[in-house]
Amino acid sequence: MGELRLMKGNEAIAEAAIRAGCDAYFGYPITPQSEIMEYLAAEEPHKRTGMVLLQAESELAAINMVYGAAGTGKKVMTTSSGPGISLKQEGISYIAGAELPCLVVNVMRGGPGLGTIQPSQSDYFQATKGGGHGDYHLLVLAPASVQEMSDFVPLAFDLAFKYRNPVMILSDGVIGQMMEKVELFEPRPRNTRFDQSWVTTGKTPDRERNVISSLDLDPARMERHNYDLQAKYLKMKDKEVRYEEIECDDAEYLLIAFGSASRICQKTVKLARQKGLKTGLLRPMTLFPFPEKIISKLAEKVKGILTVELNSGQMVEDVRLAVNGKVRVDFYGRMGGMIPTPDEVLKEIETKLTGG
Repeated sequence: MGELRLMKGNEAIAEAAIRAGCDAYFGYPITPQSEIMEYLAAEEPHKRTGMVLLQAESELAAINMVYGAAGTGKKVMTTSSGPGISLKQEGISYIAGAELPCLVVNVMRGGPGLGTIQPSQSDYFQATKGGGHGDYHLLVLAPASVQEMSDFVPLAFDLAFKYRNPVMILSDGVIGQMMEKVELFEPRPRNTRFDQSWVTTGKTPDRERNVISSLDLDPARMERHNYDLQAKYLKMKDKEVRYEEIECDDAEYLLIAFGSASRICQKTVKLARQKGLKTGLLRPMTLFPFPEKIISKLAEKVKGILTVELNSGQMVEDVRLAVNGKVRVDFYGRMGGMIPTPDEVLKEIETKLTGG
């Protein structure tokens, strides 16, 4: 068993970054994720592993520092929350277009605009549909516990380098601020072996110098590049879908929720079954690629589906596409930082799915 600690979700992200061999962190403070940078500053990671920590003058500066460092093949990351992630969208689009690996963490808060510092899940569209311009995707991981906040960091770096693509950990203020027991993984070396044929390390005896850019003024070449990107995303859809099934084997009613909303729904499943309602929960752990195949399969045997989100209804659109009319799909959500209770979700099952 690894080292056990009681930690906030934000602290777990920060400690995991050091242990995962992150080379550099560039960020800017914003609630509710500021503890990530505060923890890193207190830990002085340059003394532990040589990791660079820098508070940039803005979110724009931070994401462009990530862009530059990623081009040299370093493990690099940034973290923020809704408004800050919005400011980083142009840089994220550049990084995706240039096919560079990096980790972006979004600890979501309510919006639109400056909104509130309270938790929300209203950045789902931004994360999964490409918040910047162009046809691109991030690979998006959705933790539902402080343990997963830690575990998903090394996984994110592995996936980023595997596909040469930005990976986002999409969390929220509930999980970022809550405290749970965490089993920490053993530290990894900073410089792991990977294909370095693309990095901007200058001319070598084996190759000419590399130039990294997302710009190509030749439309035919740009189209070819886009086709290559789409092929990569299809490969992600085939190889990287992750989800958790809870009480789905005999379920007649299905809840679908991610992140903190899925924690609420786990309790709802227990309450529903106590009342004789055979209810299960499907929790997407990857939001892109989305677990559409298992949702389609489950839709063939349940009487109704309810998606539960801390927003006005975003993931529900992907659920309805996956179900393709096989069964009724309803939605229940809260906004502006309001958190539903398990009993409220149960009432929605009874009124919308069972007709009670």
